[in-house]
Amino acid sequence: MTELRALVRKEFACLFGSPTAYLTLTMIALVTALIFFDHLRIYNQILFLYSTTTMGGFDTGAIPDHINLWDRVFFPVMETLGLTLIGTIPLITMRVFAEEHARGTDELLISTHLTPSLVVLGKFLVTFLFVALVMIVSFLYPATAIEQGGLGVEHLAAVFVGLTLHGFAIAAIGLACSAYTSSQLIAAVSGWAVAFTLWDFSWANAFVSERTARFLEAIALHPRYGSFAEGIVDLDNIFYFVGIALVAMAIARFAFDLRRVGS
Repeated sequence: MTELRALVRKEFACLFGSPTAYLTLTMIALVTALIFFDHLRIYNQILFLYSTTTMGGFDTGAIPDHINLWDRVFFPVMETLGLTLIGTIPLITMRVFAEEHARGTDELLISTHLTPSLVVLGKFLVTFLFVALVMIVSFLYPATAIEQGGLGVEHLAAVFVGLTLHGFAIAAIGLACSAYTSSQLIAAVSGWAVAFTLWDFSWANAFVSERTARFLEAIALHPRYGSFAEGIVDLDNIFYFVGIALVAMAIARFAFDLRRVGS
């Protein structure tokens, strides 16, 4: 465990010693703020129009149920944020394994009595902790929307859990891609491509059988993430995201064996 703790400290030092980490945090906070305030601006404009006599005589008490903070602000923000994370988290995971492979230091790690499994575990752990920090930063504005909309602490907790698990899944995919290349660019692009492909398969429903459509929906990120965004915590969805992380760790671990065979 001493070697594992040393690896975790090293990974944290490398992560926060690079401007990429701070750039990602700043970018996600800025993008989330812009998305949130843009939807809030539109929502306030709609409220103003409905509360004036220029729109058919509606008053404040006659605003339709579908004109609410949840449908007009929060849910669209969460949908956009889910896609934003797909584009930003691979920027963090791209260097985790690829940089070690390019420098040849991955074999050096193994010589320090760290097994390949512990190396993978340590890198995944540090990345997940950073993703959790990203989630806290990106969740500040949506949390404000929930509080103002009176949706409750339970709903807030469900959404945060879903957002964090979604981020972990994207990070796991990115790490698995990074383990098979020495190019950080290829790792970032492939991580984004795989996560984006898994995001939603509803477009394929018109071209495949009903059975295949159900299978594609079962492996897609969006339906699982959307369930949490609606305030529903389902164990099946939790197991889905945990399963992605475990499969990605196994795939990353297998990369060490492939390199040994190749050498």
